[in-house]
Amino acid sequence: MKIGELASRGGVTAKTVRYYESIGLLPAPDRRSNGYREYDEDALERLRFVRDAQASGLTLAETGGILHMKERGESTCAHSRATLERHLHDIDAQIASLLAAKAELTALARRAESLDPADCTDPNRCQVLAVDLPAEGKV
Repeated sequence: MKIGELASRGGVTAKTVRYYESIGLLPAPDRRSNGYREYDEDALERLRFVRDAQASGLTLAETGGILHMKERGESTCAHSRATLERHLHDIDAQIASLLAAKAELTALARRAESLDPADCTDPNRCQVLAVDLPAEGKV
C-alpha cells in the first residue's frame, strides 16, 4: 500500500508517517520503481501500535523504546508496566495539584460573594484576589 492508504488505515496523516520514519518508529519502507513508498501489513500494525501507545499517554520516545526492545527480542511487559505506573503517578500528582488550585479558587469565589464592590478602592489590586500578607520587611 502507498503512504496515503497506510496513513488513512492507521488513522494518521501521511506527514505523521514520514515523521515516524524519520525518527525510527517506522522502518524505512521499500520503494517502487517510481520512488513511491510501499508498505505492508506489518507497517500498518506498527503504526497502529504507535498511535495507540500515544493515545495511552506514552511519549514517542517511550514507544520507540518499547519497539526497540521488541526488535532485540526482549520482553517488554515489565518495562511497559513500569512506564504506565510512572504515568499514573504523574497523573495523581497533577490531580492533587488541580484539586489544591480548585480549593483556592473556590475560597476566592466564596470570598468574592461576601465583599462589597464599593469597598474596592485600591487602584492597584482587586480585593477579591488580594491576599493579606505583611508588607515586605514588616512582620
